[in-house]
Amino acid sequence: MAARKPPGASKPQLADYSAKRDFSRTAEPAPAPARPRRGKLAFVVQKHDARRLHFDLRLELDGVLKSWAVTRGPSMTPGIRRLAVQTEDHPMAYKAWEGVIPQGQYGGGTMIVWDRGTWLPEGDARKGLAKGRLTFRLDGERLKGTWSLVRMKDEGKRHNWLLIKRSDENALAPGGAEPVDTDMASVISGKSNAEIAGGGDLRPDHKARARKTSVAGPAALARVKGAKKDILPPFVAPSLALQVARPPARDGWIHEIKHDGYRIEARLDAGKVKLLTRKGLDWTRRFPTVAEAVKRLAARTALLDGEIIVQDEAGQTSFSGLQSDLKAGRHDRMVYYAFDLLHLDGFDLRGAPLVERKRLLAEIIAQSPGNFALRYNDHIAEAGGDILPQACRLGLEGIVSKQLALPYVSGRGEHWVKSKCMLRQEFVVLGFLPASDRKDAVGSLVLGYYAGGRLMHAGRAGTGFSADDARALFNRFSAMAGKAPDFGNAVSRAAARGVVWVRPEAVAEIEYRGRTADGLLRQAAFVGLREDKPASEVVLEQDPLFIPKHADPDPDPAQPDFTHPERVMWPEAGVTKQDLGDYYVAVAAWILPHVSHRVLSLVRCPDGAAAQCFFAKHAWMGLDPAIHLADTGEGKPMMEIGDLRGLLALVQMNVLEIHVWGSRIGDLDRPDRLIFDLDPGEGVTWDDVKASALDMRDRLKELGLRSFLKTSGGKGLHVTVPLLPDLDWDAAKAFTRLVAQQMAADDPTRYVATMAKSRRKGRIFIDYLRNGRGATAVAPYSTRARAGAPVAMPIDWSELKALPSADHYTVKNAPARLAKRDDPWSEMTKIRQKLKL
Repeated sequence: MAARKPPGASKPQLADYSAKRDFSRTAEPAPAPARPRRGKLAFVVQKHDARRLHFDLRLELDGVLKSWAVTRGPSMTPGIRRLAVQTEDHPMAYKAWEGVIPQGQYGGGTMIVWDRGTWLPEGDARKGLAKGRLTFRLDGERLKGTWSLVRMKDEGKRHNWLLIKRSDENALAPGGAEPVDTDMASVISGKSNAEIAGGGDLRPDHKARARKTSVAGPAALARVKGAKKDILPPFVAPSLALQVARPPARDGWIHEIKHDGYRIEARLDAGKVKLLTRKGLDWTRRFPTVAEAVKRLAARTALLDGEIIVQDEAGQTSFSGLQSDLKAGRHDRMVYYAFDLLHLDGFDLRGAPLVERKRLLAEIIAQSPGNFALRYNDHIAEAGGDILPQACRLGLEGIVSKQLALPYVSGRGEHWVKSKCMLRQEFVVLGFLPASDRKDAVGSLVLGYYAGGRLMHAGRAGTGFSADDARALFNRFSAMAGKAPDFGNAVSRAAARGVVWVRPEAVAEIEYRGRTADGLLRQAAFVGLREDKPASEVVLEQDPLFIPKHADPDPDPAQPDFTHPERVMWPEAGVTKQDLGDYYVAVAAWILPHVSHRVLSLVRCPDGAAAQCFFAKHAWMGLDPAIHLADTGEGKPMMEIGDLRGLLALVQMNVLEIHVWGSRIGDLDRPDRLIFDLDPGEGVTWDDVKASALDMRDRLKELGLRSFLKTSGGKGLHVTVPLLPDLDWDAAKAFTRLVAQQMAADDPTRYVATMAKSRRKGRIFIDYLRNGRGATAVAPYSTRARAGAPVAMPIDWSELKALPSADHYTVKNAPARLAKRDDPWSEMTKIRQKLKL
């Protein structure tokens, strides 16, 4: 007889799931132990044709899939409420399962994976579920944006919720076509529920594809390196270019004209065409001539990346002309320049090198019926040193440079870079000043952007409007009147006088000639309104020649009002949050030259150094405006600070360690300092570590390089080499690797240049790996999340002999040390040295 559970004992996490299924009859995955994962949380929406057709929403949490049966499926229209009945938790393996559940079994019917991706809760998901309100964001192949689950009154054993779409940039306008009504197939197999039930009969759209000939047969596509057989995806997040000062001047790159239009992904599937914006919105109806041209492409299925433009009489692309044609319903000048091919006739080409993707793209366009509306975007394969000046002389916007050997990479990165002939970007329209010389017209637009979740004032654009533009903008923005934003930077009374403030929803393309020291635009001109980018995503693009210095609205940043200033951050040392703030005020003049305007990675310890800490690279909600966003091409923005207020904002966020990149904002791809981290293994004495630092100094001196020393605040020492930002990261890392390997080869009993811990006992690891793009090292004067509140302290080489340990300097004794001596790194910024490769 089985032992009875004691009263109140909880059931295993997937007990309900197991109890409802006979796994000898159903092919659904059997339960497995719940193992919570780190990183992004997965979601899946499965279309379930059971007794009643519905959609199952499943959100990963604590190693299982929390599940709701959603009547009629999730809506993309704001305010629409869909009944969502909470069901049993499902195992993680269920997120990829589709098939037939036998009749008579629980949930009998067919199941397909209708959508999948990642989800992000607002706040604590567990608390939200417990309170009956969970708001979250989906980033799927079909569903994107924000929803809320709101619990209703239970009906017996039924736990009823409402699934409500929130208003955002991805939402449908009222009456728009819902994806659950238009997209029928699985995102995994490409089959519908009916086809799953029918055992795999040829789909009607497959038959349509079979009737169309293709340039490249399956055998030829299969031979393309990196290509793989797969279904046509609903949408692919686009590859985005990182802004640089000039095009790469080395081999392995191609260079294309930077067009001035709308970025569009063209999807051809069995004669059906969709034209999708870079956020996945369907704009097919706006460009009928382009859609018809793509429909006649010499392919059965294809996914193209390109840009729709309009050219003026001089042959130059004109964004304002494109907008005018859209407004007038004119389509004869619209041209789709295709520059990439992501999928062709059953093969996913994203893994293939760009040179192969462009070759296939050129072939299918060349063999398609001639059409003005579809063009192949050609390129130049020469070194890019002289290309940008030529492009500027021709009146082009700029150049996009791409690495020929790389696959297609969604998001922003170094695989594609853009260099502009002019300063130009999107800004949020925050208000307007009426024209003084005519009635009911705009005289200038007040502009801004987001930083740290807050709106920043960027100045005005007072030219670029035609008379018709000025009247149309006046009518549009008058209807959007609102209150003045809560700015994250100071706005003078003069700048605010007479402004009609509007809701921050519209985005304008602005051309300008520079910025003031406070970040305001100089000689800004209106180019046009953009409908393909939400206002919430507008941030300040990093101009390689400028670092904004926003006015600080806080007149006394040295006296912060910390929350819980009494919180003890280092228990054994008795150092509180207020003590940490006081330390950074005392050392501000010393630390700021080494942390300001550099990308930061932070160690946050909400409950102090003795409790759990975590590494934070990317910006988070509620970020203080003194912590600025930095676009590094990673997709998610990272962080930087510029002044003492930024330092104190880090303290407020319980940051106990500040790590910095070895390059500055505005020139992220060229380091201005190199780091050698001398990390002792087990059995290495402190004297050995100090001797290794002197050895490193002497070797660098022989190479003509002056170096500087700091303690790590841990066990080792850091030797820093300042540089003129001349070489890229690959060359810099190669140099540091060579130095480390040479030291290890000369004295293998003392040094090792590999991370393998098995080889480090009794030796010092010369860590050169901190010298790569995105790698970081602890900043000079930063505290460490270690016992005793140590700091990473710059020292003079003459002090090394008497230094008792790498963690000798702490929050308590560092200010007194600095008050008695000169800065040992004072000459670092004055040195002009380069690597001699």
